[in-house]
Amino acid sequence: MTRGRSAAELELRGGTIEYELLPGGDPPLVFLHEGLGCLGLWRGLPAEVADKTGRAVLAYSRFGYGCSDPVALPRPVRYMHDEALTVLPELLDALDLHRPLLIGHSDGASIALIHAGARSRPVTALALLAPHVIVEDETVAGIASARDAYLGSDLAARLGRWHRDVDATFWGWNDVWLSPEFRGWDIRGSLPGITEPVLILQGDADSYGTWAQVEAIERGVSGPCRSVPVPGAGHALHLERRAEIVEAVTDFVSVDGS
Repeated sequence: MTRGRSAAELELRGGTIEYELLPGGDPPLVFLHEGLGCLGLWRGLPAEVADKTGRAVLAYSRFGYGCSDPVALPRPVRYMHDEALTVLPELLDALDLHRPLLIGHSDGASIALIHAGARSRPVTALALLAPHVIVEDETVAGIASARDAYLGSDLAARLGRWHRDVDATFWGWNDVWLSPEFRGWDIRGSLPGITEPVLILQGDADSYGTWAQVEAIERGVSGPCRSVPVPGAGHALHLERRAEIVEAVTDFVSVDGS
């Protein structure tokens, strides 16, 4: 990092989380990781965007991920609502961050949509990477395949380099998404409350979701929405096509993030 890395821990009501806050201009950019992600698994992307935009940037590991404190399992079906409506507001208040531009991947994108749609506190804009608003058959199949990979490959060892309790992290995510109760999960009701600009980046080789997710967001939000297909990219499109994604996000921040 070139602008003064600050890695720290913060005590919230639910325990201690790890975070990094890079100084810069307002409004700040807040990175929200995916269902098996954490602060470290962004692989330096937040710092790269910070350098290119000059904005303050926050990235953190949610409870149950990375080196943040664990959560009670099993996770409830509303776990992303809990993050969006309780934990994220508390974190932003503790760090005195206002009107954030939310940048979310997968689960993080869903959390961003729920947070913004609640209209309980202002946001500037949303950049969404491979977002989910409903549970598709493709989503369930992809998560079932991840379960098989975790049991039968080196996935557990690879994830274990990043998470304090890798089994709790993996099964906490996998079990709730594969539960019968989760098939009815649907956050389209949050979308009409979003009037701020939205950017959606979606790979066409994503094994966890289809363009139907994008169309649902386009139909549901009340503000301007621009969707960009990323040909050949899978679910981790920000890692597979990093330069493209960084350019798209930084351009969005420059045009819509003030």
